[in-house]
Amino acid sequence: MTTTPTRNNVHPVDEVLPVQNMIAFGLQHVLSMYAGIVAVPLILATALGLPPADLVRIIGASFFMCGVATLIQTIGFKGFGAKLPIVQGTTFAAVATMIAIGKSYGLPGIYGAVIAGGILTVLLAPYFSKLLRFFPPVVAGTVILMIGVSLMPVAIRWAGGGNPAAESFGNPASLGLALLTMIIVLLLTRFGKGFLSRVSVLLGLVIGTIVAAIFGLANFSGVGIAAWFGFTAPFHFGTPTFAFVPVLSMLLVMLVVMVETTADILAIGEVVDKDVDAKMVADGLRADGLSTMLGGVFNVFPFTAFAQNVGLVRFTGIKSRFVVAVAGIILMLLGFIPKLSALVSSIPLPVLGGAGLVLFGTVAAAGVQTLTKVNMNDTRNLTIVAVSVALGVIPSTVPTLYEKLPEQVSLVLDSGITSAAIAAILLNILFNIVGNNTPHPSSLADSTGHAPEARDFHG
Repeated sequence: MTTTPTRNNVHPVDEVLPVQNMIAFGLQHVLSMYAGIVAVPLILATALGLPPADLVRIIGASFFMCGVATLIQTIGFKGFGAKLPIVQGTTFAAVATMIAIGKSYGLPGIYGAVIAGGILTVLLAPYFSKLLRFFPPVVAGTVILMIGVSLMPVAIRWAGGGNPAAESFGNPASLGLALLTMIIVLLLTRFGKGFLSRVSVLLGLVIGTIVAAIFGLANFSGVGIAAWFGFTAPFHFGTPTFAFVPVLSMLLVMLVVMVETTADILAIGEVVDKDVDAKMVADGLRADGLSTMLGGVFNVFPFTAFAQNVGLVRFTGIKSRFVVAVAGIILMLLGFIPKLSALVSSIPLPVLGGAGLVLFGTVAAAGVQTLTKVNMNDTRNLTIVAVSVALGVIPSTVPTLYEKLPEQVSLVLDSGITSAAIAAILLNILFNIVGNNTPHPSSLADSTGHAPEARDFHG
């Protein structure tokens, strides 16, 4: 790739824009990722039955730490941060695994695994590029697909009202709110111009919540009692605990996150015309690991580069990493306003379900997009995807299947994402690597069956 410096011989990535412009563009990034930040705490809190006060604290901490993580990635320091316009957010990849851990070990078990996963990511980062042959598109695409598929049942339950066992579940009012929200998101995505289409999920949530309030289907009592200013202290939910199986499960998740972040770093490098080498990838992964470790300390979850913001950089043409750094500062400030967090947590579940179906479906579609790079005419690749997806959907379709297995085994298998990741990695090794000096070309082929140009990951 070639670089295109500005008139002052400063690359657009390192350009400092007027303050008012950076604030406006930074706010745009925040609005584009807002729903993604909120979704992970909402999913986890609902699944674990956390009280509203705890949800408010976690959402506030998530805003703050997303800002910190974004600053580490964009500004960085020696050995940490790709120094590219990358917005960091809480990853969907860890949700199912954290829910499984939380049900057995509680929040301290989740945060212990998150801290350990972050430390291991920092340590593994410089070596990860040497392992990329084990994570071709056939593996990465399958795992990303399963992230979306595994979260779909969550959105469906939200759309029905939350608890399938409740008598009111699936009533016309809930389904109507979910459908209305989905239609709003789709219409804004289709007919909205520029920035409007980029915040279609956020606007869908806002309009859906307003409609729910008009019909008395929204409860904002928590907003009134929440403080205007506050901060969630480190280790608020207790001292983290470190158990072998949760830590191992989180490490597997972080391997998936490393694949996702590497892809986003390469993608943003192409968008901003910046050469990306192995050192930059390693620095970006270390930033992920450090942010994840700090996230466990500050009561939040693993971080990754947000792909939707990569698309926003491409759409706007604003390549400055300092614009994204301003977005990080805005996110940190939001973390100090509990009333805003309480307002977010007041969004009715059916409204969230309507938007969630679109949001999670988009994640699944991103996995399908990655799989288009794979030659699916090769039965080996077809088998890898088929078996991995089949194993990955078991926890969400028959959640009691692994109940009689030892706890350590069921904790790993109860996450559809982890099951699919393990299967895809092992099957790819069996079908495309064992017996070959290099991965089989079909595992890296594009939709035409031709292998893409190889990248140099050796610094």
